[in-house]
Amino acid sequence: MTALFRALPKIYSDDGLNKYLQEIRKYPLLEPEYEVGLAKKWQERKNLKAAHILVTSHLRLVAKIAIGYKGYGLPICELIAEGNIGMLESIKRFDYKRGFRLATYAMWWIRASIQEYILHSWSLVKMGTTAAQKKLFFNLRKIKSSLRAYEEGDMLPENVNKIAKNLNVSKKEVTEMNRRLAGPDHSLNAPLKEDGEGEWQDWLVDSCPSQEYLISNSQELNQRKDLLDKAINVLSPREKYIMVQRRLQDKPKTLEYLSNHYKISRERVRQIEVRAMEKLKKSVKNLLIKKNLEREEISQVLKKFNSFNLIISFLSNLFSITASSISPVSKFSIYEVSKENSNSFISSMVKGL
Repeated sequence: MTALFRALPKIYSDDGLNKYLQEIRKYPLLEPEYEVGLAKKWQERKNLKAAHILVTSHLRLVAKIAIGYKGYGLPICELIAEGNIGMLESIKRFDYKRGFRLATYAMWWIRASIQEYILHSWSLVKMGTTAAQKKLFFNLRKIKSSLRAYEEGDMLPENVNKIAKNLNVSKKEVTEMNRRLAGPDHSLNAPLKEDGEGEWQDWLVDSCPSQEYLISNSQELNQRKDLLDKAINVLSPREKYIMVQRRLQDKPKTLEYLSNHYKISRERVRQIEVRAMEKLKKSVKNLLIKKNLEREEISQVLKKFNSFNLIISFLSNLFSITASSISPVSKFSIYEVSKENSNSFISSMVKGL
């Protein structure tokens, strides 16, 4: 198809439109039987000569449809080129066995190709995004012409009513689209003043976080992770395992389960859990004091431990230690830890500091 496209007549500028139209008139229109024969040769034998005749005989149809879109402010030569691409696509998909002419089928592909090019060329601000706005965008000029609504500025109320009723849209949308199409496009790279520096785009608000915020947040996150990594080292493997099973699971294990696992009483398991929590509290507090933080700063840092990402890091350290020391119990994934339980766990650590 690339070779076929290159063999078509070219139009390089709008000034050469008349010459291009004269050139494509040289290609004759096809009789239905001859058209079917060519389509059959192309589909069954991929005969490029047959495809070339089919395409060139419909170049006048492409030009006619493309000229109908010249009111959108785009070069007519580009519209024709896009229409030719749609024509080539229709040749690839045309089924002569269905009994209709190629022109009937091709015009839909030609229009679709041109409209897609217009959609990519025009700004969404002017064109709109809803189905009603797009319908107005492609039909308003044609309907205004049929109504002879050539007035500048806003249209007359009776014309607005007719267009809104014809396209099944609101009168407000008709008025807004008419104003959009009447106004020129302005570049965001245009200078604010003729003799001044700066562009309009400099006034656009960036919704992304600032670099300062990202860096400070990353540094703070690393500090909190480092603090937790050091704090858990005060726990023994048994204490870590009990804390995970009792505090960091969607379905926490019962004291009965853990007492059977370690062959100790339920009260002893509860005592180990309480002691492990106290040790963690004390370890975190001591580490913060070593950093010479004030009491209010310590409270703020501890509150920020209420983060699921930090819990994941915390658990990964727990599992790396308990995996070798606790053999009878099957390994569990850190992704099975619930956010709600992990948050309540860290919150309970903060209490009493």
